[in-house]
Amino acid sequence: MAENVKPRVRVPRDATAGEVITIKTLISHPMESGQRKDSEGNVIPRSIINRFTCEFNGETVIDVKLEPAISTNPYFEFEAVVPESGSFEFTWYDDDGSVYTETKEIAVS
Repeated sequence: MAENVKPRVRVPRDATAGEVITIKTLISHPMESGQRKDSEGNVIPRSIINRFTCEFNGETVIDVKLEPAISTNPYFEFEAVVPESGSFEFTWYDDDGSVYTETKEIAVS
C-alpha cells in the first residue's frame, strides 16, 4: 500500500434537476512506474493507480483505465448531469490491491 494516499473531491453541494455540474478529483499518490532504482540499486516496485471510477446512486458516470505514464497525484475534472438528490462514490484502484474511496452528497431542488 502506498503511503500518505489522500483522495480529494469537489462536488457542488446542491444543483437543479437536470443541471450539468463540474466534478474535480485529485488523489495524492506517488505513482511509481517500477523502472526507477533506490539508493542501493534495487528496483522500486511498481505502484500506480490503474483505474478510477465514479458512480452516482449506483450508476456509472465515468470509468477510466490508467497506464504507467500517468503523472503523480492524478487529477480528473469532468461533468455530470444530476437528475436527483443522491451521492457520488469515487473509487481509485491501486496495483497492490488497495482501494481508496470517497463519497460526496448532492441535494437537487
